[in-house]
Amino acid sequence: MRFSSPLKSSSTKIMLLGSGELGKEVIISLQRLGIEVIAVDRYADAPGHQVAHRAYTIDMTNADDLEALIRKEQPDLIVPEIEAINTKLLEKLEQDGITKVIPNVKAVQLTMNREGIRRLAAEELKIPTSPYAFARSADELKKAVTDIGLPCFIKPTMSSSGKGQSRITQFEDVEKAWDYAASSGRVNEGVVIAEGQIDFDYEITLLTVRSLDTDGKIITSFCEPIGHRQEDGDYVESWQPQRMSQKALDTSKDIALKITSALGGLGIFGVELFIKEDQVWFSEVSPRPHDTGMVTMITQKQSEFELHAKAILGLPVDTSLHNPGASAVIYGGHDCDHIEYQNVDQALALGSVDVRFFGKPQSFKKRRMGVILAFAEDVDEAKNKAQQAKSLIITSPV
Repeated sequence: MRFSSPLKSSSTKIMLLGSGELGKEVIISLQRLGIEVIAVDRYADAPGHQVAHRAYTIDMTNADDLEALIRKEQPDLIVPEIEAINTKLLEKLEQDGITKVIPNVKAVQLTMNREGIRRLAAEELKIPTSPYAFARSADELKKAVTDIGLPCFIKPTMSSSGKGQSRITQFEDVEKAWDYAASSGRVNEGVVIAEGQIDFDYEITLLTVRSLDTDGKIITSFCEPIGHRQEDGDYVESWQPQRMSQKALDTSKDIALKITSALGGLGIFGVELFIKEDQVWFSEVSPRPHDTGMVTMITQKQSEFELHAKAILGLPVDTSLHNPGASAVIYGGHDCDHIEYQNVDQALALGSVDVRFFGKPQSFKKRRMGVILAFAEDVDEAKNKAQQAKSLIITSPV
């Protein structure tokens, strides 16, 4: 990679497909390294749009529009950040030598589709997972639920942040879950997954980084495990490090190494795992920074965003922990065009607390609009401080 200044004929250019709050932080990390960044999203004034050198608003599932934009900008690298992307076009353009996809097209296609990644993990790599079945109709889903048993989870094969997911405890809810999953995914593939419920103690995100050493060889390193709590499939708080047995941690690293090695490429991967005592089950993996990993902005020497930026550019990385910490999500609380945040000064006055407002142009009651970050000598203290700061922040319509 060339390291110089942006907006020059010799500048290294990176295009982000999807420019939400995670993409925004990646853009900032890339720009600190002199990279010229183009932010693309499906809605105007997305968080990443506000900090990129150039911004575009298009339907990224539309092959013609996406190809025209890529050929116009001619980025050195394309970094997909969301699921709603025409990956078949990306595959064609990469094969034609037009651009390079991070970490690679295969990884992007597999991880953006729960069917592909689950079959890779469970059937090819023989990694432990929850029982599962795929369905292409309501009748197939009924059979899948019968085979798996209740309670179980119904999810679209392509979605994120809990969209389209439901937990059912009675057979009568199968058709309702089918309709919700089939209509709420990022790209309606007409396929849903039924997953059996695992009796686990907690779940973690193990951020796994594939980068180059000084000899140009790919090495894998791990951040300290991140614990998190979800509501309706969406994370509401996370903390680092998550306390766990050495055996469970070693098993988690082994699973993460297997799945990321099979996917290949460079960059950070958010590997989600279920843990019960020393047992570990694979859940999902994303080939990019993870929402629960926002806590790393206050816990690690290099945040997940800096790690991703440096890894994809072939630079050395440092995954070491600086101090324990926690994050707490700030929701919009209102369905309106714009909100304001009050008592920010009181929250920050608690000390060892920081805040990030994402700058999303429209608020919904359950839309993630910001995050509280807190650090302390131990995780429990950090979690309490993050929640205390969050309780002070008030949102109001403008």
